Amino acid sequence: MTDVERERLSTRLNAAFADGKLEQEDYQFRLDQLFAATRMGQLLPVAEGLPPMPTHSNPEIVASEGGEPGHLAEPRNASRFALVVLAVVAAVVVLIAVLLVAAF
Repeated sequence: MTDVERERLSTRLNAAFADGKLEQEDYQFRLDQLFAATRMGQLLPVAEGLPPMPTHSNPEIVASEGGEPGHLAEPRNASRFALVVLAVVAAVVVLIAVLLVAAF
């Protein structure tokens, strides 16, 4: 059993205690077992019932903005910048059309 494994499990214990998922006595008992253990099999009672460690963080592109799975989100308002760009493009198209008609 390595110090890295002990540290990883200690971090999970600390997080569970800080989140209120373990009471003081249970937390202290599990810590005592953790640091007294000499084999991995002795850690089963320590890790039992702890929330799993996160294996990754959610990238911003997939972060949830709330809502229920399967429900469509409310449409977002178009930004002012997008509307300005659309107006400029439309004006340029109209200007080109007027210049082409005037040339003939």
